[in-house]
Amino acid sequence: MNNKNTDQKLGGKVALVTGASKGIGASIAKHLAGEGAAVVVNYHSGKSDADRVVTEITRGGGKAIAIQANLSQKADIDRLFVETRKAFGRLDILVNNAGIYEFAPLENVTEEHFHKQFNLNVLGLILASQKAAEYFDSAGGCIINIGSGAGLNPFPGASVYIATKPAVDPTTKALSK
Repeated sequence: MNNKNTDQKLGGKVALVTGASKGIGASIAKHLAGEGAAVVVNYHSGKSDADRVVTEITRGGGKAIAIQANLSQKADIDRLFVETRKAFGRLDILVNNAGIYEFAPLENVTEEHFHKQFNLNVLGLILASQKAAEYFDSAGGCIINIGSGAGLNPFPGASVYIATKPAVDPTTKALSK
């Protein structure tokens, strides 16, 4: 994960990975750092997990910081990007990975349950993409949205989650145009 070599694919680039304290997001953050990018490890509530990802990256010679932000809140998104620029001076790559899944049978679906998932899984992705576009320099940038195949094989109790994840693909296509 040596980040000092600008001959690496992403040497000199800055990547922000949402939901990067564990799982897929942590793996993506470590991979980007391994390719030379300085990485912002975003987390909502897993500070110790995010700190472990940062430690792993920095022990390998990379650059990384952890920044807490709830991606379903615009004010948190705005702060996340301000802190990213403050730490690394720029942004080149956004990986929209943050997501939530909570399962409930139809009779237990509430407005809160619905909005909690849509506000993070769909609206958060759109607002973070919007903010990233503002932060990219004249050379442009790259936004990578992490979706799911969950909509292809729905399962009981997942009606709300199943509705949010397939929304990522057409949203990504629309944003790319």
